[in-house]
Amino acid sequence: MKKWWKRIRAALGMGLTWGIGWGLVGGFIMEGIVDPHGQIVDMWPQALAIPGFFGGAIFSMMLWLSEGRRRFDELSFRRFTGLGALGGLLMGGVGFAMLNATAPLWVRAVVLIAPTTLSAVSAAATLAVARLADRRLNARADAAELDLPASDAPELSGHSD
Repeated sequence: MKKWWKRIRAALGMGLTWGIGWGLVGGFIMEGIVDPHGQIVDMWPQALAIPGFFGGAIFSMMLWLSEGRRRFDELSFRRFTGLGALGGLLMGGVGFAMLNATAPLWVRAVVLIAPTTLSAVSAAATLAVARLADRRLNARADAAELDLPASDAPELSGHSD
């Protein structure tokens, strides 16, 4: 039972992380594209944060089902991004099914393409951040083994040797 709570907590954490990220994207859309002068109030942050939460939770579950116990350094960006895109396509498919048949073609395309693209980008960013965090933790652990202060740990340039 403890394992299930850990998986549920991980899915909720991924959902919250993606929801916040998508909400920020919605804020940038609102400020930069839709209303650069700040004269109207719109729901872009909320409109993207809610599907972002569900997308992150779906992605987390798909990742657990398909990759199991693999570590982040064992996963390829292509596969990770593909899982994100597949989760976004599932979300977009649900939205597409809920649309009225008389909706214009461009609306249908946006409903399918936007979550797929955002989910793929979010998945790639998730893997990049996880790998960076893992490298930093390993560098600090190596410094601790050598009895160096954490500030003397080697700096990471983001490139693998």
